[in-house]
Amino acid sequence: MVRHPRSTISAVLAVGLTAMLGLTVSTEPPPAPTAHITATRQPARQAVKPKWVYLTFDDGPSARYTAQILKILQAYHVRATFFEVGQNVKRYPAVTRRVDQLGHSVQNHSWSHPNLTKVNWATFKYQVRTTDRYLRAQTGYTPRCLRPPYGATNRVVAKRAAMLGKKLTLWTADPADWSRPGTSVIVRRVLAKVRSGSVVLMHDGGGNRSQTVAALPKILKVLKARGYLFYPLWCH
Repeated sequence: MVRHPRSTISAVLAVGLTAMLGLTVSTEPPPAPTAHITATRQPARQAVKPKWVYLTFDDGPSARYTAQILKILQAYHVRATFFEVGQNVKRYPAVTRRVDQLGHSVQNHSWSHPNLTKVNWATFKYQVRTTDRYLRAQTGYTPRCLRPPYGATNRVVAKRAAMLGKKLTLWTADPADWSRPGTSVIVRRVLAKVRSGSVVLMHDGGGNRSQTVAALPKILKVLKARGYLFYPLWCH
């Protein structure tokens, strides 16, 4: 079970590191058609600019919580990104396979959730490549995104990730759901921080994620009402 200390890098710092290290925070979604709304005898109104958000879930797969989150996402017709820990993929391969089958993006979150700024090159390669192998066995593809555990990164981590063909992927909205602050708090924090292009960090593994599960339908309902579209991250 992965323990999450207070976020090593806050959403603000994550954005700063993105600029400094060239990290991937969001990917431009596919172009969406826009329509101009017209009314009889009235000038045409400007098309509504689409808004999008990326929901991401870390530390799974979990036999209990990932399955619940998948049902909610399916009910709301939303696709998300799951950054999975290799050891959990080995333990619950069928769950990873189900995530992929439902059209979600499955990406690399290391093998055992270490701080990648504190490991040597051999360990770094093992953490990434071993996870890749187990994910590929269930999804048929090799992940291009790598989310460093705890958001801990530096220039060395960025360089090593690039050498392995990975783009580091952080976040811009962190409700700290891992700390179990309460369902209503998680909902309020996400809705207050989301902007078009936001990458939302939540968790489907690593501990009791019942509050995240309870918060998710409320978050999706409001964001959909606000006109947001949902895309998975692929790091192509």
